[in-house]
Amino acid sequence: MRWARDRSSSAGGLGPGRRVGLPGAPQRHHVAKRPGGAVQCDLCPRHCVIPEGQAGDCRVRINRGGVLYAVTYGRPCAIHLDPVEKKPMFHFLPGTSILSVATAGCNLHCKNCQNWSISQADPETVRVLSWTQGEYGVSPKRLVNLAAARQVPSIAYTYTDPNIFYEYAYDTARFAHASGIKNVTVTAGYIEEKPLRRLARYVDGSNVDIKTMNPRFFEENCGGQLHYVLDGLVVARQEGIWIEVTNLVIPTMNDDPAETKKLCQWVLKYLGPDTPLHFSRFYPHHQLRNLPSTPVETLIRARDIARDVGLHFVYIGNVQGRDFESTFCPTCGKKVIGRVGYTITVNNLKDGKCGFCGHPIPGVWK
Repeated sequence: MRWARDRSSSAGGLGPGRRVGLPGAPQRHHVAKRPGGAVQCDLCPRHCVIPEGQAGDCRVRINRGGVLYAVTYGRPCAIHLDPVEKKPMFHFLPGTSILSVATAGCNLHCKNCQNWSISQADPETVRVLSWTQGEYGVSPKRLVNLAAARQVPSIAYTYTDPNIFYEYAYDTARFAHASGIKNVTVTAGYIEEKPLRRLARYVDGSNVDIKTMNPRFFEENCGGQLHYVLDGLVVARQEGIWIEVTNLVIPTMNDDPAETKKLCQWVLKYLGPDTPLHFSRFYPHHQLRNLPSTPVETLIRARDIARDVGLHFVYIGNVQGRDFESTFCPTCGKKVIGRVGYTITVNNLKDGKCGFCGHPIPGVWK
């Protein structure tokens, strides 16, 4: 795909608390007036109270005249056609492409973020993709039309976090849903319950990071409170979203076997044994370049712990070979879906069941 880039914005490193000149769209929900012309954003657990002319912690929500504007609305900084397995979503339309979209900004500040150049960027410093030269950004309807024209069955809100480009994701998902196109969020899950339930009406699948089971680590490494993520996962399950969980295993920081077991037990208890769990290999990024890559043996140990706890579908990501990403039937043990990287090599799934023994394999298959 070829896109024009909007270079009309100044590049000034504006950050929270500074004036921003992008137009944006008004935040229609989950916002409250406060004294002195301030507004409070209630999308995420930060509940930023934002004075006139200033930005919230995520940098993309600006108070102008007592109205909160989402300045990245319709201003994607990334649009790609990806394999759905890249999200990673392994039990969701395997072997299909997914249209992936992101805007700048995030409400967490993870030291290991691999997309930090856009997630931690100020919106005025990020080049924006446009439909054609001279147009302004890409509207939700344009995104849906693009997916339909490419015959792509789903759209992913990913790379940064859809909770921060909430209105853009919501409107796009609503139009996609009406067109028979499915929606997937790839998220850290740092959102309040009401906006999550509202968005969930149009979301079919979600890959959510559980970065740790240690609240102190979450606060120090990500700048947030862990329980909101866990609570949100329970809500997403209640709303009927197909959930897959990713845990990035970082050496010396969240790789203790006791913590891994605690995470697996939580997934089993609150999300169920058929919830896919992806243990992902860490590579040095952003502010954690001093750490080594995760040893493969650590990831295998984590997978074994998860299986011993009782989880049926456990995967290892960012490591090639050894059938780490293939799906095996929990009843007969045979390979139902074989994967090498993002490529499907074997598909023995029959109408959502193991093609060998007929055991149901939960997921979104059609």
